[in-house]
Amino acid sequence: MIPVTAKIALDEREIDEQFVRASGPGGQNVNKLSTAVQLRFDVRHSPSLPPEVRARLERLAGARLTREGVLVIIAQRHRTQGRNRADALERLLDLIRQAAVAPIKRRPTRPTKASRERRIEGKKRRSGIKRLRGGRPSMD
Repeated sequence: MIPVTAKIALDEREIDEQFVRASGPGGQNVNKLSTAVQLRFDVRHSPSLPPEVRARLERLAGARLTREGVLVIIAQRHRTQGRNRADALERLLDLIRQAAVAPIKRRPTRPTKASRERRIEGKKRRSGIKRLRGGRPSMD
């Protein structure tokens, strides 16, 4: 079990890893070794995630989520397979941690009188600067 938060832990069997060849620079090794990691996690059918976390994770995943509800994370920042594996897993855990926290709904507030006065004062100052610019013929 991989601990994510105090209440959520993932089973290692839910995470599928495939190693593919990385694109980009890497010298001769880029053509020989499969160092990039393609991590797959089935969000929709995961028994480890509560329904509300699952829904938020699907929204957060965006284009990384397939039609079947599988989250795909590709890690190829590092030159070694091990570091890319750790990077992909950490990115998955960060996404789940982010989804585990319910967003706080914004309570609409009105601007204070002082902030409105500062805004108007700034607009008057800017207007004055622009007024001084116009109307002067150039010396050219």
